[in-house]
Amino acid sequence: YLVAIADAGSFGQAAVATNTTQPTLSQQLRVLEDELGVQLLERRSGGVIATPVGRDVVERARAIVRDVRELRADAQRGRTQL
Repeated sequence: YLVAIADAGSFGQAAVATNTTQPTLSQQLRVLEDELGVQLLERRSGGVIATPVGRDVVERARAIVRDVRELRADAQRGRTQL
């Protein structure tokens, strides 16, 4: 959800992209921010932008999402590369 929100620049567009609701995205982001102890996104009237630490976390999250997709593809081909 974090990557979707950061990419979309708004909770509304991210909700559409992830087929969920704005309150769900907001709640999940709050849980993640509480768990990490930092604010990841700055909410503004025109949408959201990543905080400096948020930019780093979003980039790492993108890499994780990419790795999971590759792992799934490898597993489906029957040759998991761990």
